[in-house]
Amino acid sequence: MNNQMDIGNPTRTRAILEKYGLSAKKSLGQNFLTDPNVLLNIVDAAEVSPEDDVIEVGPGIGSLTEQIAKRAHHVLAFEIDRNLMNVLDETLSPYDNITVVNQDVLKANVNEEVENHLDGKRCLKLVANLPYYITTPILKTFMASTLPIDKMVVMMQKEVAERLTAQSGDKEYGSLSVVVQYRMNTQIEFDVSSKVFVPRPKVDSAIVSLTPRADWEVMPEDDKDFFKTVHGCFMHRRKNIWNNMQGLYGKEPEIKAKIQNVLDDLGIDPQVRPERLTVLDFIKLHNRIQIEGLKRK
Repeated sequence: MNNQMDIGNPTRTRAILEKYGLSAKKSLGQNFLTDPNVLLNIVDAAEVSPEDDVIEVGPGIGSLTEQIAKRAHHVLAFEIDRNLMNVLDETLSPYDNITVVNQDVLKANVNEEVENHLDGKRCLKLVANLPYYITTPILKTFMASTLPIDKMVVMMQKEVAERLTAQSGDKEYGSLSVVVQYRMNTQIEFDVSSKVFVPRPKVDSAIVSLTPRADWEVMPEDDKDFFKTVHGCFMHRRKNIWNNMQGLYGKEPEIKAKIQNVLDDLGIDPQVRPERLTVLDFIKLHNRIQIEGLKRK
C-alpha cells in the first residue's frame, strides 16, 4: 500500500522538486499545481470512473495524473520534457494503470499511441492542465482528431477560457469562440487562483469542460474552409461585416453586389459587427458565400 502523501500536497511537491533539483521551464509553460482540492475538483468535473480511459497532456511531476489514475481504468500521459521521465517513474510507481510517453503531443501520432496502450473498449476523455502557450493548438488538434473523445476537461488561462465560452454579443466573443463552439458545448466549471501554483503565474486560470455537440441544422461542406471564413470575418474586430467581407473578397462592383446579395438573403445588417453573429449565422453565411461563388483574395 502507498502510505505517502499525495503528489499534489504542497509539502510533497516541494520535496520532489528539491530532490530532483527541478525548476519550472518557462519555455514549456510549466507551473506545478499544489492544491489537492483543485486536483480533485478537476477529476470530479471530468466525471472520471473505472469505465474511462483518460489522455493527459503535460503530467509534470504527476500531481493530476495520480488523482486521475485513482478513478480511471487507464491513463495515457504525454510529457515533452525528458528530464521529468525519471521523476514520473518514481512518483507514479504505485500505479499500474498509467503509461507515460515522452513525446510532444502536437507532433505525436496520438491515435497510434491510443491504439497501442488503451483497449478501445471504454469511454475516452482528455483531462489536462495545459501549458498556456499551446492551449489553443492542443484543443484544435483533439477537436480535429478522429479519436472518439467523450469529454475534455482542461485547465487554461482564464482569459482564454472566457473567449472559448463567450456567446455572441459578449466582448470576449471572437473567431476562437465560433470555431470551438461549432464542434463543442463549452462551460467554465470553476476558476483557479494563480496562488496555487509553483512558480506563481501572472494570471489566473479556469477549468473548462468541452463535450461534442450534435450537428447544426445546416453544416458547411468543408470545415477548414468554414474556419477560414470565420477568421477572415474577425480579422478587423472594429469593422462591420460589410467592410470585413470586402477585405476578404474584394471591392470590385460585381464583388460588392454579390456580398450585398449574401447579406440581404440572410437578413444580416451590413453594419453589424462580426461579434453579433451566432455560430449558426456564420455557418449560413459561409454556405451562402459558396453558393454566390465568392473567392477569397
